[in-house]
Amino acid sequence: MTDRAAPPSAPVPPAFETLGRAELDALAAAGRGVADAVRALAATGDTVVSTLIRETATPVPWQHYPPGDVYDHDRHAQYYFHAHAKGEGLPGEIGHLHTFLRSLGMPSGVAPAPVPDLVRPAGANDALAHLIGISLAADGRAIGLFTTNRWVTGETWYAARDAARMVTRFAIDHDRPSRPLNRWVTAMVQLFRPQITALLEARDDAVAAWQANAPDRLVYDDRGLEFPSRCAISVSDQVAAIDRARAGVPMTGP
Repeated sequence: MTDRAAPPSAPVPPAFETLGRAELDALAAAGRGVADAVRALAATGDTVVSTLIRETATPVPWQHYPPGDVYDHDRHAQYYFHAHAKGEGLPGEIGHLHTFLRSLGMPSGVAPAPVPDLVRPAGANDALAHLIGISLAADGRAIGLFTTNRWVTGETWYAARDAARMVTRFAIDHDRPSRPLNRWVTAMVQLFRPQITALLEARDDAVAAWQANAPDRLVYDDRGLEFPSRCAISVSDQVAAIDRARAGVPMTGP
């Protein structure tokens, strides 16, 4: 699978100084969660990637890690890691995580987007919304975020405004395959909420533009469009920017 569509420009970095203190504090807490999880993994000589693929030296293309995916039955969040075949996938990554939320974990008031071929999920928990993909380097560092077209994961399509509301609901709170790993994935999604929201909006813009240029084709199944939006990320840069913004915003309350 290759990125045959030129993605739109990466979203403008978040204007953290425009966020309120409570939101900045939540982002900072997520940053600490990421750091704590990395330390816990390193204490046993592990990284995010090594914990996912276990004894495998390199991930087998298209195989899900861990087998059967990771699913939180209370929060209905789900993720898996996989790699593409050599020469495919996104630049610089050994593989990537796909993160999702299922129906029973979604906030009230959201509904699948009214796409032309909408088929409403049969079961109460069958709708699967892809939130964000996280590209990983071989050493376990997160190096990028990306969205996908519907055909990539077979998801139920939700408009960006609804998918963005789901991001705060994403959490994995159990020990399979590793509590530090699950804490890292959870904290990463929360730490980069501003970018994820921007990427989802850019995704919808790119999909609309693609459909306008090919009105005789259903864009959601068009394999020429795979990654509608993406951007590079750095955890250390994100945390530093949040800390600078917090330093300029006074504490509120007691």
